[in-house]
Amino acid sequence: MAKAERIDAVIVGGGIAGSALAAALAGDGHEVLLLERQTVYRDKVRGEVINCWGVAELLELGLEECILKAGGTYVDRFVGFDEIVDPETARARALHLDKMLPGIRGVLDVGHPEACEALSNAAQAAGATVVRGVGDVLVSGGADPRVRYEHNDLEYEVDCRLVVGADGRMSTVRRQLGIGLTQTPPNSLGGGMLVENLDAWPVNVTSIGTEGDLLYFVFPREGGRARLYLLHDVAQKGRFSGPNRHAEFLQAFQLNCLPDREMFATATPSATCAFYPMNDAWADLPFAPGAVLVGDAAGWTDPVIGQGLSIALRDARMVRDALRSSGTWEPKALEPYAREREIRMHRLRISGSVRTTMNMTFTPAGVARRRAYAEVWPTDPVLAGSRMATFKGPFQVPPESFEPEVIERLFALG
Repeated sequence: MAKAERIDAVIVGGGIAGSALAAALAGDGHEVLLLERQTVYRDKVRGEVINCWGVAELLELGLEECILKAGGTYVDRFVGFDEIVDPETARARALHLDKMLPGIRGVLDVGHPEACEALSNAAQAAGATVVRGVGDVLVSGGADPRVRYEHNDLEYEVDCRLVVGADGRMSTVRRQLGIGLTQTPPNSLGGGMLVENLDAWPVNVTSIGTEGDLLYFVFPREGGRARLYLLHDVAQKGRFSGPNRHAEFLQAFQLNCLPDREMFATATPSATCAFYPMNDAWADLPFAPGAVLVGDAAGWTDPVIGQGLSIALRDARMVRDALRSSGTWEPKALEPYAREREIRMHRLRISGSVRTTMNMTFTPAGVARRRAYAEVWPTDPVLAGSRMATFKGPFQVPPESFEPEVIERLFALG
């Protein structure tokens, strides 16, 4: 077994959160080892939008440029095409995403594998050691954290000041540290597909809306590419499956509420079209002596609100700042991160429940409630708060927006 000298941090998982944190800590002069299982980041159905508040975190971390070079596209308008409104009215009610937060140009759409590659490279450029193609990883926390990992049929052991679990929803680091995870049942089923030749869709416009028994998303990128998503009730499991799922997915996307809907019939699908349960999860406490969890390893919000990348970047920035404030990196240094994350994720879970209830109640009563909501939220900041939090962030809207009585008022509309 090869044994290295003690270093500052070993980060297990080179996705968005892990690579961003590795770049941040290495940039602060710390000795960082970043371990990633994949040798090549593969395209999967994952979040590909960094919302406005996530862009603010990206800028704070100094990582915007690498994401733009990886093909990131700023989108400055949100148009809610929906069965309850005609397209022209929807356009007139467009949200100006470049006005959400000072100095933020909008939301940033980027391919997930491209973003991971760019951030991993940024970590390496900052001085982190990046090892790809890692096999089994064993971790221990406590006063003397240690990581063992396999690479190219050899086993390595590294002592460190801190182990970071950034290894996703099925985190082995979380399990080995004995940190609990609470999960909700699926709220819906959602799937996505990358398409090309969607040149007729405006590259600066993102859209979310409901028609019939589907909730759709359009996240465009330069060059006629876009990630399309459809969400439906859990009772319809398997609706888009089998050998014809790509064609069926694009056929379903030809919604009457979308202008020039025929464009989706001529779009070219990628090889990936898969559906997953949409739910919430949170770690009981995202740190332990000698270790901390970030990104999905620490829990996630229902992807119905598309907050995963923003959460990951916020986690990376919060942990970096917490470690900056502590010369010893004792567990208590991570308490502010844990408290902030608990509130942040709680508020975002409420935002997710609002979107699911408003946009995925496929009944006449649901349509009436959504129509009533569309009339009242633009002039009521408190009622709008849970919605606007998905763009501005959960701490940039009135805190009372997340109180039970306010949510009850929303759900009683119509």
